[in-house]
Amino acid sequence: MKNSKLFWLLGLVLVLSIFLAACGGGEETDGGTETPDSSETDTSNTDDGGDDAASTEGGEPDAEQVLNLVEGAEIPSMDSAIAEDSVAFNILNNVNEGLFRLNEENVAEPALAEGEPEVSEDGLTYTFKLRDANWSDGTPITAQDFEFAWKRALDPEVGSPYGPYMMAGTIKGATEVSEGGDPSELGVVAEDEKTLVVTLERPTPYFMSLMAFGTFYPQNEAFVTDKGDDYASNSDNLLYNGPFMLTNWDGTGLTWTMEKNPEYWDAETVQLETINVDVVKETSTALNLYQSGEKDRAGLSGEFAMQYADDPEVVKELEPTLFYLKFNQERNGEETPLANVNIRKAISMAFNKQDLVDVVLANGSLPANYLVPTEFTFSEDGEDFREINGDLTGFDAAQAQEFWATGLEEIGETEVTLELLGGDSELAGKMDAYLKEQLETNLEGLTVNLKAVPFNVRLELDEAQDYDIQNAGWGPDYQDPMTFVDLFVTGASHNLMSYSNEEFDSLVEQAKGELAQDPAARWEAMAEAERILIEEDAAIAPIYQRATMALQKPYVQNIISHPFGGDYSYKWAYISGKE
Repeated sequence: MKNSKLFWLLGLVLVLSIFLAACGGGEETDGGTETPDSSETDTSNTDDGGDDAASTEGGEPDAEQVLNLVEGAEIPSMDSAIAEDSVAFNILNNVNEGLFRLNEENVAEPALAEGEPEVSEDGLTYTFKLRDANWSDGTPITAQDFEFAWKRALDPEVGSPYGPYMMAGTIKGATEVSEGGDPSELGVVAEDEKTLVVTLERPTPYFMSLMAFGTFYPQNEAFVTDKGDDYASNSDNLLYNGPFMLTNWDGTGLTWTMEKNPEYWDAETVQLETINVDVVKETSTALNLYQSGEKDRAGLSGEFAMQYADDPEVVKELEPTLFYLKFNQERNGEETPLANVNIRKAISMAFNKQDLVDVVLANGSLPANYLVPTEFTFSEDGEDFREINGDLTGFDAAQAQEFWATGLEEIGETEVTLELLGGDSELAGKMDAYLKEQLETNLEGLTVNLKAVPFNVRLELDEAQDYDIQNAGWGPDYQDPMTFVDLFVTGASHNLMSYSNEEFDSLVEQAKGELAQDPAARWEAMAEAERILIEEDAAIAPIYQRATMALQKPYVQNIISHPFGGDYSYKWAYISGKE
């Protein structure tokens, strides 16, 4: 690196610090899951292949089994039918459970199912037998609880963002039910209290991993009906069947607790008695709480990541979570300048991603010129899906300016003002300020107005399609490229930006249908769809693949990080060696 470059980078850190003064859920996981704003709220994680002390057990539980964590955003909803973000899914993963659960090796294994299902020869019918297990109030969990929950997630009046997305085209009749059809036509039947039969629309290679995802958790019909509109409004209006129970959550607050669930079928495995969580949106505040001993983990970014990079208590992890700019082509019924493909291409190429991850994040995140993350999915031969397309669109200021000039001419404007919607955490502010500076510097005539809002407000604005550009993120829902690729088909629940391409839609449909049992051709179809989305249409502008860097107390043992669904499991965690 040349000295002039080094001085510029250091200057950027200083400027950002003056202008604007964690890791967790993400920015829209989001699995795919919506994640809050980047790498800031950290609960706890382990390294799936790197140097992470938390992934290795050390000693036996020998202290008070209490874990103190920070989260970067409030909980938008704890109703598994309504949840759509990484904060909620992370908690759901620890206080509830489905037929399957991701284990310590991130393999989906039977949970409420007593074993592997019986699968028909054509791969369309799965018969699950349930183990003996209870809800937190002592009520037995039955197959009817699954049938009710899945039908409820498809009920148009409930308005689940994930039910139709996860089930339509996969479970027989799900599309029709989600559009107001007869729920009895859904291919989900509780034959008796212990037998659940699921019939698929077509063979689905990743179906078993779906069974570990929060939308497929059961719900007790009598309890939900009795609570009515109050269901899931606070921790007292919920039932739990997982390792822990959510307590002290009033539905909107900045603090909550998870306590060991004595009714959990595998309670003897659970060592932690209490997990205390506080929402902390500033890295400096989380760091102070960590150093004072009040918290057991603190996410690091920017100058803090640089400062503590060599600290022996630092843990690192590359996640399959992708952040990108969503370009809204229609707002309030009118086309935006982003309806022009050259305007989109210009913006997508006008910011330096490498400097963003090196300086603003500084936590090991990777610049992303793609949609499907690296080190996420592999073929039977071990080939990373990422190797098919490689990088698609990178930083090129000169090329961006050419696209910009063409786009302005096509829309008949010399100046354009756009709003950039982002999160309200400290790191989100720094990142969005960096993007504003880059875009306005490299694209003459562009003005970017920043709009910082809490995570739940951003989700509401996204659903209302009330934004120009949105700094968003997605974490996978299952271990397959499709969890990213099909986000942007016409009419998809995440495609709230009026993007539509018939060829893209056709490729996704082929990968889900006729190519479902041809792995190589299926991957080629998804790769071509990804290329069209990013390189040809610039429907979104990838920014980075998230990594996390955090300080974690050495007495915190065996917290498990997952590549999809809930980010972390505390079922196997414990405290050992705390003085």
